[in-house]
Amino acid sequence: MRLWLTCLLLLSLVAACAAPAVEPTPPATATPTAAVKAATPTPTTEAKTATPVSTATPQVMAGPFWWNDAVFYEIFVRSFYDSDGDGIGDLNGLIEKLDYLNDGDPTTTDDLGITGLWLMPIAQSPSYHGYDVSDYFTVDEEYGSNEDFLRLMEAAHKRGIRVIIDLVLNHTSWQHPWFVSARSDVDSPYRDFYIWLDEYPSYRSPWGGQAWHRSGDSFYYGIFWEGMPDLNYNNPAVTAEMEKVIRFWLEDMGADGFRLDAIKHLIEDGRTQENTPATHEWLRGFYKIYKDANPEAMAVGEVWSPTVEVVKYIGDQVDLAFEFDTAQAMLKSARFEDRNHILRAHRLSTERYPPNQFATFLTNHDQERTMSELRENVNRAKTAASLLLTGPGAPFLYYGEEIGHVGGKPDENIRTPMQWSDTDNAGFTTATIAWRAPQRSYRDVNVAAQTDDPDSLLSHYRRLIQTRNAHEALRIGDWWEVEVEDKRIYAFLRHSDEETLLVLINLGGEPISDYSLSLDQGPLSEGSASEVFAGASVSAPTVNANGGFDGYAPLTELAAYGTYIVQLK
Repeated sequence: MRLWLTCLLLLSLVAACAAPAVEPTPPATATPTAAVKAATPTPTTEAKTATPVSTATPQVMAGPFWWNDAVFYEIFVRSFYDSDGDGIGDLNGLIEKLDYLNDGDPTTTDDLGITGLWLMPIAQSPSYHGYDVSDYFTVDEEYGSNEDFLRLMEAAHKRGIRVIIDLVLNHTSWQHPWFVSARSDVDSPYRDFYIWLDEYPSYRSPWGGQAWHRSGDSFYYGIFWEGMPDLNYNNPAVTAEMEKVIRFWLEDMGADGFRLDAIKHLIEDGRTQENTPATHEWLRGFYKIYKDANPEAMAVGEVWSPTVEVVKYIGDQVDLAFEFDTAQAMLKSARFEDRNHILRAHRLSTERYPPNQFATFLTNHDQERTMSELRENVNRAKTAASLLLTGPGAPFLYYGEEIGHVGGKPDENIRTPMQWSDTDNAGFTTATIAWRAPQRSYRDVNVAAQTDDPDSLLSHYRRLIQTRNAHEALRIGDWWEVEVEDKRIYAFLRHSDEETLLVLINLGGEPISDYSLSLDQGPLSEGSASEVFAGASVSAPTVNANGGFDGYAPLTELAAYGTYIVQLK
């Protein structure tokens, strides 16, 4: 424990997500109230008595773990479903729509089959997006109450759905009581909860933005925006307070884990503001805290960096991290109808990570939506979905992705209401005006219009997820590259101890009949073949002496934008 405290004293500062489009009113600079002063013990007391529990040990990343069996769905609660008619989505609305995601009956096929939820920030915040927290222990009143969250957890778990929440460790709102006190009084016990300088430094954020902000005669560090002051993890009391937050959500509220925002910025070293050794060291302590609170808890980190940097966080700091390189590769392969982008990404990710211990996605709440990236081409959106849900890693979908929801910058337009029907406000709310207008395409692009159409994007996602849920190899299997000359064809094996599947995707808009698959060495023996996704008739390969095959064409013709999953028994 003394060693851990020594490490803490080496730490420096923390950061996080995206600035709100509308700046909240700056907090008052009056003398801290009694409530503020009582919010937490003084730093000196905490530094002496509160150290993170370190009884848990890092997992050996051999897997599989429960998150490898899951398909996650990212939800912006504000935009998912409004239960009370105030124009803002809420937790009770999410509960009402759980059957759309997973009805709890594995024999039905009209739900999406989701088994994991990621909720964007739900804690009290002055901003619409919630990434600047003013109270870590209270559900935002616009979304409901702590009791509503407990009801959500019960309803989700009954359906076999795990729930992780966005945890903003890196900074608070400038309306958080700690910062209100810190900026109003240089002698405040919370002054050292943040980073202060007497003189303005000469460097800016990694992307050239303003990172230091004036308050009185001093400057405080806020890498993303002045309304998001960075917490100071040089101060052990800050870590101690965050341990309380972590334990509250895992132990008292029953959450299954966390999504961690912008963790590469946690600890800066002067001008070096990302991926520092001190960041990794702090996260090793964090890992011990959340695994001690719940050994089954999962943390997935946002590290918006190349694969070679992301992989350094896996195993003893977080369980998963988002694979941004792979996400871009899937979109490029779908858009340009060329498998080489995703082939290179899968080669690298399967080589560098422990088996399947990375999070895959197409786009998220900070990026132009998938359908917009693909120029609203439904067929290419289907092949992108096939790449995501048949490939290695733990997949995450952004809400509405399954129906072709569009949206581009500014961020509010990427987070517009879920399009349930062609009724007013897309069936999201009974209010006359929603917090944000739905996309203009909602009359045609919505759940109701696609749910009974077997050729819709929604039906394609449902079949993919249900097939993934039914086949172990798609969830936890190893990835094997299969050679094929035509760059429009992406072919690979997913192999587990229980089964071997051949995934075959025609990324192009024309049928292909002249093709040949080769696998020099593989896990196969002589047997039969059956297609488990499209219902196609297929032939079995002739297995070579090395467990592979040569000159194999399981189907006479691959349909334009066709996806096939062949079980090789």
